[in-house]
Amino acid sequence: MVRASTFAVVLATVSTVLGQQACGLNSRCPQSTPCCSQYGQCGVGAYCLGGCDPRSSFSLNSCVPAPVCESKTYTFDNLDGITPNTQYLGDASKADWVSSGTPVQYGTDVLLTMAPSTVGTLLASTSYMWYGNVQAKFKTSRGQGVVTAFILLSDVKDEIDYEFVGADLDVAQSNYYFQGIPDYDNELNITVTDTFQNYHTYEIDWTPDTITWLVDGVVGRTKKRTDTWNASANQWDFPQTPARVQLSLWPAGLASNGPGTVAWAGGLVDWDSADIKNNGYYYASFTSVTVSCFNATSAPGTNTGVSYTYDGYKGTNDTVINGKNATVLGSFQATGLDMDFGSTGTGSGASPSSTVETIPGMSGGSPAQINSHGDSGSSDTGSGTSTTTGFVQGATGLSLSGADKLGVGQERVVKGSIFAGIVAVAAMMAL
Repeated sequence: MVRASTFAVVLATVSTVLGQQACGLNSRCPQSTPCCSQYGQCGVGAYCLGGCDPRSSFSLNSCVPAPVCESKTYTFDNLDGITPNTQYLGDASKADWVSSGTPVQYGTDVLLTMAPSTVGTLLASTSYMWYGNVQAKFKTSRGQGVVTAFILLSDVKDEIDYEFVGADLDVAQSNYYFQGIPDYDNELNITVTDTFQNYHTYEIDWTPDTITWLVDGVVGRTKKRTDTWNASANQWDFPQTPARVQLSLWPAGLASNGPGTVAWAGGLVDWDSADIKNNGYYYASFTSVTVSCFNATSAPGTNTGVSYTYDGYKGTNDTVINGKNATVLGSFQATGLDMDFGSTGTGSGASPSSTVETIPGMSGGSPAQINSHGDSGSSDTGSGTSTTTGFVQGATGLSLSGADKLGVGQERVVKGSIFAGIVAVAAMMAL
């Protein structure tokens, strides 16, 4: 995925202006706003839910425990299973997906839309996968600067992804990251047929030993854990922690993004394109997502409990606990430190200010903020049914108006305008 590190710098600047603290591995959040969101900002409420990085938060238990994996096929005949991030408090039994931006119902598909002056749409699963298999059937958007994405992203920024640049409809880009650390050799292209006109089923098969990317059942790429040993860090640089499924459309081709990101995306977004004129937005069409849990009988990769938490700052699979901790906040003022704060009971933790941020992020923005396309700036990232090997890191050894006019074109998801992101979130909160 395209993640300009300059975004993190700009975000920190804007956060300061707004009185909101930026966070990272070297600057943890204060107790009053203890949760570090996936966008690198401190807050309470939804900041403590999916994407909250325990390593950069006030303490490991600041983030709300993450709901364990559930094997399930999700279809989009309606939007009943999608809840806006302004309404979700962590109960995965009441929602399948959390949205930011504007998802639109169209036939049996959900459209991820991106209108002018927005930064697209993001759907994130409410439950997590700790290894397993996930398949998504969809058609991408199209156009330069527009990016469609289907990824697995953990709270400590392990990532496995497919990305689709709208200017190149015959390529599916596969990639992976360990804890958000950029490695320019991780990306590999898989040849496909017109991703805008044709539905394809994209699949990620993830075990403690391998990651396999498949398109329409055909293997396009395999990455072995044994090829990711980092001798200097004495660890496997291999995705290994519980991750959410994320579907997104975002504008990588914004002038405010770094030149490397814009070039990767094929240029600036054309906000006067046929798709914009005919529909009012770019769009990607998603039909279904199927999650099959790994179902290990012993860690890693189990899902027998209620939730996943971390008991160590390494953020590797040997620090993941599959336990029975609750996952639901009492209000948008609550945190993992006091799950019931703001509900009918009386909380006992540090009281958040009435003006603190409670809904993080930007609509359709870059989830992990990894500088994967060489833009300048700095990034505060810091340094496994039973498993086949029992690999444990650290173990000894190695609908809107216009929906009825669809069919002219689709586009890709932009990662980046901090200002547009703030405007989009503000607009959602004002609804």
